[in-house]
Order: sequence, then structure tokens, then C-alpha cells
Amino acid sequence: MTFAPEWLALRETADARARSTELVDVFRGTRVNRTPLTIRDLGCGTGSMGRWLAGKLGGVQQHWVLHDRDPRLLGLARASMNAVENVTAETREGDLTALTAADLAGADLVTCSALLDLLTAAEVNALAAACVGAHVPALFTLSVAGRVEFDPAEPLDAAFQDAFNAHQRRVVDGRALLGPDAPAAAQEAFAALGAAVRTAQSPWRTRGDALQREWLRGWVAAAVEQEPALAPAASEYLRRRSEASAVVHHVDLLALPGAV
Repeated sequence: MTFAPEWLALRETADARARSTELVDVFRGTRVNRTPLTIRDLGCGTGSMGRWLAGKLGGVQQHWVLHDRDPRLLGLARASMNAVENVTAETREGDLTALTAADLAGADLVTCSALLDLLTAAEVNALAAACVGAHVPALFTLSVAGRVEFDPAEPLDAAFQDAFNAHQRRVVDGRALLGPDAPAAAQEAFAALGAAVRTAQSPWRTRGDALQREWLRGWVAAAVEQEPALAPAASEYLRRRSEASAVVHHVDLLALPGAV
């Protein structure tokens, strides 16, 4: 699955506000005086995770290895990251689910943002095994939690949320996506391998802005695709919810392998 640069740009500010800085501080405590830091960013998109995190690592030199399947996004990410102070960047095009401990060897951190819910249980287990096998910490942010709160609330909210969550868990080309089950699956996978795991809430908070309108169109459309009986109510529901306050819940995760 690939995403338009325009959508990634629209969500970047909300993502930056939402991600947990507390987990970053915990990671920094494990890498005192380590320089340069080598960071592998999985599903990097246009590089928003790197742009957010690079300035929060104490001013140390960093080398980012940017992974994605979309060469257009990789080009944008490399250009933007190479313009960040104290940062150099290179790219890797390919299938993120095929990475092994050998691929991650020598890294100081593996990151991703809004990726885990697009993976299967087996893929999350393999990713956790690769990180732990390489003795590299993992900071995985903005995984969909399956909860949206609108203010004011209305009865249809639950029906659309349930349908959207079911859509997130759909089977695509034989792959059963985790959707909102991804945060718990990742936590369990790392813990089973002996890693210390911490999580933090990382919600978007929006009210009638461009991000909310664009996100909501996709959210409602996916719900209707999953549950066509919602279609007659969708247009008016979308109009009303576009004017409400919304809290879109996500989960951030930091996993520290036992050897770190």
C-alpha cells in the first residue's frame, strides 16, 4: 500500500503533535554519548518521522536509512532528510516485511509511523524478531487504536467505528491485516522475546480542519465499503461529523531488547 505525498503532508503537523516525546527520552537514555546514531525508518513516506525525531536526539550526528516501497516517496524523503542539520540519509526500496536481523545489524534504532496496522500478525512477529535478534531498540508510533471520540457524540458513531475497524482487519491478497489489533500484537511479540516494552497514547485532536475533513471522508468510505447498510446515512453523517471535535486514538510503542 502506498500513500499520496499530499495526504502525508496534510497529516504531518498532527502526527508531530501526537507522538510521544516521553518514549524518545527513554530511548535517549539507552544511547548516552553514542554517535553517530544509525536509524532505520520503515515505511518512511516523505520522511516525516525523521524530520520530527532528528531534532529530539540531543544534537548528535545521525545517519538515517529510509525504507519504503515507493521510489517517489523515497526521493522526497532523502532530499528532505539530507537538508536536516546533523543528518545524512540513504534509501532502500523494497518489501519491509522481508527484513531480518542481519538487515538491521548495526542500527541503533528502528522506527516506523502509522505502519503496524497494515501488517499481519506473522509480519509483526517477524519484525519484532528481527529487531530483538539485532539487539536494536524499536520506536513504532501512531498505530491505529480503533477508537474515535466525537464531541458531541451521536448514536451512529459506534456503528461507523465498528465497520471501519472491521475494514481495517480485512484480508488483502491473502493477508489478514491487524488493523486496531496491531498495538497489542506488537507489544506481545516483543515481550515474548524478552524485550522491555513501554507504550504511550498518541491521539490526533482535531476540529473541523482540513485534516479532519480528509481523514473523515476516508474513514466513512471504508466503513460503508465494509457495511453497505450504512450508505443511506453516510452523507449527512459525514457533514455533521466534519463540524464536530474529534479525538482519533493511536498508540506509540518503544521496545528495548534485553541486551540494550
